[in-house]
Amino acid sequence: RKRLRTLSLIVASAMFMEQLDGTVLATALPAMAQSFGTEPLRMNVALTSYLLSLAVFIPVSGTVADRLGARTVFRGAIFFFTLGSILCGLSNSLAMLIGARIVQGAGGAMMVPVGRLTLLRTATKAELVAAMVFLMIPATTGPILGPPLGGFLVTYLNWRWIFYINVPVGIAGLIAATLFIEDLRFPAQARFDTLGFILSGVALASLVFGIELASRGVGQISSTAALFAVGLAAAILYFRHSRGHAEPILDFALMRVPTFGISVLAGAFSRIAVGAQPFLLPMMLQLGFGMTAAQSGSTTLAMALGSLVMRPCARVVLRRLGFRWTMIWVGTLATLLLALCAALRPSWPYAAVFAVLFLGGFFQSLQFMAYNTVCYADIPRLRMSRATSFYTTFQQICLSLGIATAAASLAASTALSGHASPALSDFSFAFLVVAAIAMLAPVVSARLAPDAGAELIGKSLRSTAGRRDG
Repeated sequence: RKRLRTLSLIVASAMFMEQLDGTVLATALPAMAQSFGTEPLRMNVALTSYLLSLAVFIPVSGTVADRLGARTVFRGAIFFFTLGSILCGLSNSLAMLIGARIVQGAGGAMMVPVGRLTLLRTATKAELVAAMVFLMIPATTGPILGPPLGGFLVTYLNWRWIFYINVPVGIAGLIAATLFIEDLRFPAQARFDTLGFILSGVALASLVFGIELASRGVGQISSTAALFAVGLAAAILYFRHSRGHAEPILDFALMRVPTFGISVLAGAFSRIAVGAQPFLLPMMLQLGFGMTAAQSGSTTLAMALGSLVMRPCARVVLRRLGFRWTMIWVGTLATLLLALCAALRPSWPYAAVFAVLFLGGFFQSLQFMAYNTVCYADIPRLRMSRATSFYTTFQQICLSLGIATAAASLAASTALSGHASPALSDFSFAFLVVAAIAMLAPVVSARLAPDAGAELIGKSLRSTAGRRDG
């Protein structure tokens, strides 16, 4: 158990570093543009280049870990992420920054799923809930802490420190991975799926890039439509190809496992909403409430605090309710609290705003902890690598879709209402749209068997189900 906690802490630290980096950059783009002597709008490519690198390399992470060893790949991922961070900090041009972000993204793409895979293969099913709780903390706090931390570093130090802060964490991660992570290998039974890697890379890169262009209003409609067309065509070709390969890069056959398939689908609806929230909330607090960047950052920290408080409660709730009812009722509460954000107004007492966000962070984290654990309940050990690659890939796509959905809803409401810039009513409309999508998650979760994941939380749930049947 002590070794498992150590391993969980190592993986969680790597995940926090990657999650934080995904959002901390946004606040520094104007200062970076000034440093490079370019237009701020062109700096969006620094964000999209990282996302494109993630989209290409995440699907292959599990296969590479099986062939080369989990410790080898995890250390290599930390090394490339840290190296990319150093190169980003040293960049003196936009072109150099883009290249460094691609290196950084390749490391991040391998680091998170391989770290999770190592944890899944080390923990027993009875220990999996406790291990996954550790991973939920960086996954939820990283995106929330990113913007205020970025604002602080840019204001009081320099934008380059956004990347340099990864260096000591990366060095510590390399040492810890060498000492504590076992080099697990699962020899491949089939040849490497080269064509699948190319097709999935083209499909995911085109779709993610198209989503980013659409969400940020960058580029012409024709170029965005072309990206979606290429991505869809490559996805169809990949799907047809994968059905005839023994070990495809993305194994859609995993969706036939009920606990995995339901978790992926329900989690997709919820993650669209979660992807939208870090985009909508800080902007609403600054434009609609008149808060400064620092004030809005300290307010959104309420969600991170809610996530931290969730940790000691997770196992108790799951033991009492089981995975199915947790996903239904906790998912419903999390969605209602998200919808309540549409009613937030400057006239509300600050304590009430803080409470809504705190409870939202609590129930949201508990909901995702259930998704992220039950999805692996019935996955055979030999297919665990493909399951983590598949799950992480769709997680990334849904988070990007969340930003696009929020941006499109906000733009549509602003245009229809005739506002020159988004007003509070426009933010309310966008929050209600993403909440309506998130409400589909509890509906899908109702398809889960009452005793799903019982082995992960003890045998009491199965015995209870047996007494009811009797």
